[in-house]
Amino acid sequence: MGERVMRYKIGQNAYIKLVLHALSHKTSAVNGVLIGRLGDNEIVEISDAVPLFHSQQISLLPSLEIALLQIEEHYGSQGLSLVGYFHANERFDDYELSNVAKNIGDHVYRYFPQAAVLLLDNKRLEALPKTKDRSPVMQLYTRDASRNWKLVGSEESSGLIIQEPSANIVLLDYISSQKWHDIVDFDDHLDDISKDWLNPELFK
Repeated sequence: MGERVMRYKIGQNAYIKLVLHALSHKTSAVNGVLIGRLGDNEIVEISDAVPLFHSQQISLLPSLEIALLQIEEHYGSQGLSLVGYFHANERFDDYELSNVAKNIGDHVYRYFPQAAVLLLDNKRLEALPKTKDRSPVMQLYTRDASRNWKLVGSEESSGLIIQEPSANIVLLDYISSQKWHDIVDFDDHLDDISKDWLNPELFK
């Protein structure tokens, strides 16, 4: 018998926010955290996401700690917590989970033992206008018994699902209107505190 794979359900707004963040900084690695809770039947429900960094700050633990403290304070009052980590590589053709991503994934894992790491799959994202695929344009990684981050294979595609089946159609609409220009991440907030990392106006 193989190891049981946790299942993860990501909401449309959280999903789109992460992809738009990556598109807003195409020549940089970007990252973010997943917000949610452990639901019924061992399904992790990802209801929101916070774009974090797009610069050298991405690998600096002090900046991460500052961000996580504020994120925890905000979402904790809503009964939500950190449930995972998102990463997009700097190079378009890089499909490997970097050491930086693994290390931050390990950090989030200490908060939430069922944590997932999502890695943007640029190839699937690029093909989306042609394929009209409904599956996420992300790869799912979970920690195995050896505490290594392991890619959940395509034969276990139910490991990550989008809550709304039409999310990729909405995503394509946002991409065509260059909605990524409206994304604010924690980097932007640290440069100008008037910029809101919660992105309250993004989907209005």
